[in-house]
Amino acid sequence: MVAPVAGCHGTPRKLFRERYFFFKQMIEKVFLRDSVRRSPIENVPVTLDDIVRAQRRIRDTLPVTPCARAVQLSARSGCELFLKCENLQMTGSFKVRGALARMLQLTAAEQAAGVIAASAGNHAQGVAYAAQRLGIPATIVMPETAPLAKVRGTAAFGARIVLVGNNYDAAYARAVELQRESGATFIHAFDDPGVMAGQGSVALELLEQLADFDAVLVPVGGGGLVGGIATVIKQVRPGVRVIGVQTARVPGMLASLRAGALTAIEPAATLADGIAVARVGQYTFAQAEAFLDEVVSVDEEAIARAILALLEQEKLLAEGAGAVGVAALLEGAVEDLAGKRVVAVLSGGNIDPIELAKLIGRGLEQDGRLAHLRVLVGDRPGAVAEVAAIVARARANILQISQRRDAAEVGLREAELELALETRGRDHVEEIVAALRAQGLRVK
Repeated sequence: MVAPVAGCHGTPRKLFRERYFFFKQMIEKVFLRDSVRRSPIENVPVTLDDIVRAQRRIRDTLPVTPCARAVQLSARSGCELFLKCENLQMTGSFKVRGALARMLQLTAAEQAAGVIAASAGNHAQGVAYAAQRLGIPATIVMPETAPLAKVRGTAAFGARIVLVGNNYDAAYARAVELQRESGATFIHAFDDPGVMAGQGSVALELLEQLADFDAVLVPVGGGGLVGGIATVIKQVRPGVRVIGVQTARVPGMLASLRAGALTAIEPAATLADGIAVARVGQYTFAQAEAFLDEVVSVDEEAIARAILALLEQEKLLAEGAGAVGVAALLEGAVEDLAGKRVVAVLSGGNIDPIELAKLIGRGLEQDGRLAHLRVLVGDRPGAVAEVAAIVARARANILQISQRRDAAEVGLREAELELALETRGRDHVEEIVAALRAQGLRVK
């Protein structure tokens, strides 16, 4: 289970204010000390000062999220792992930071005209929550394929929901049309300096919570979160590696950085729907080019295993996008982290319960603890009982059993048993299969 770190469990507001101003002075001292040897960063959309000001605007509304040492995953990964739990943020995602920071910059007239956003879920909830807190009318355009939990979560904050198309691009196009018609302010999910500055507040909290660390793994979709975090980390602690992590299905930032220019890639379905951005923004790309050390990608199976590991071993629920940093660590996608102090940002925890059930089953199958076998037996009385007895002697649990006689490969005097088994792992499955075959049974 996760272990607390100093400052991790919601610093009281008064104490936080005192520590915040102390921390700001520390940042300024670092800049003065290093001003001779560090060249100034020019022409970036968001500065460290922008992020400090954004943090000042939102600090009385949003809580400090925990930063916890992951005891079991540290042992498993070979490094000392800490989890920055943005999945425990208001609305279950870091997105509310950027939405609130940006909306607090609106004039009274702009607030009265309302806001509009396009999102597959987490940004939608962030905008809706911030709008409700500020009394601003909000319209959220979401894809028809958006997870039901995220649609309901957004509606619960009082926003008007418009469902359009099968992907973010379709929702975005419709949101732009509605913005022109209504005169509302468009709150971009990532490609807005004000939004990115709000996301960077994650790093300010992290630097206060954890005295020393070597690397931080950050999920990357459009690039707002990693852009904000990298801006802070690389200027305050330039020796810390900032590593972006993407889904291999939609590596938009990786493609753009390799090309040296904004590059659109083909959209694709992924478990990490929250970071499935085919084309990153111009502002976020510029920020990533200036500050990001590297970007890696992870496949769907690695993401599923990371979700299960976080849930089972650390008792933390992360959605696919939120788990990619842990996936990269467990899969060895990043080099030279053994024995280091590493932070993985759990960017969100909004996952549909039905999808979660599928992911758990998928993860158990990959781990070998849930096995599906097909066994051909003679179509005679007692055959099922004999198979069940063999499985029982191997100390496995039969979750489900069914029979088929109509399959083309099944003989006229045969039946095919389909078994769903709960096992101890892959070695146990092989032991069960060997025991069945030892009795002359054909196993698939």
